[in-house]
Amino acid sequence: MATIFSKIISGDIPSYKVAEDERFYAFLDINPLAKGHTLVVPKHEVDYIFDLDDEELAAMQIFAKRVALAIQQVFPCRKVGQAVIGLEVPHAHIHLIPIQRESDMIFSHPKLKLSDEEFKAIAAAIWQKWSER
Repeated sequence: MATIFSKIISGDIPSYKVAEDERFYAFLDINPLAKGHTLVVPKHEVDYIFDLDDEELAAMQIFAKRVALAIQQVFPCRKVGQAVIGLEVPHAHIHLIPIQRESDMIFSHPKLKLSDEEFKAIAAAIWQKWSER
């Protein structure tokens, strides 16, 4: 059975795409900790990020770096934090979150409630910066 992320990648479930290449897909988290909170996933299903082979794991990090740099241009922050938890969806993914302090990465904090228009504007702004790289 396909994961929710595979359904997003295939277009069966809509998403706010911020970056894509032949191997990876990045989209906004719909329950974000901060504006710009993005998920980076491989296009093929792998449950655990450390089950990716070395080359693909490295390529995913390089793709995530480009996305993080685009996020940082749109949302000035001290850093773009990276987290890999992987318990909620059985499809390897990296969270990229613009942060000012470490506590901005606490996943039990309340999530932002953004409108469709806000999500679309954020996704378009990150896509634009990502495309320029």
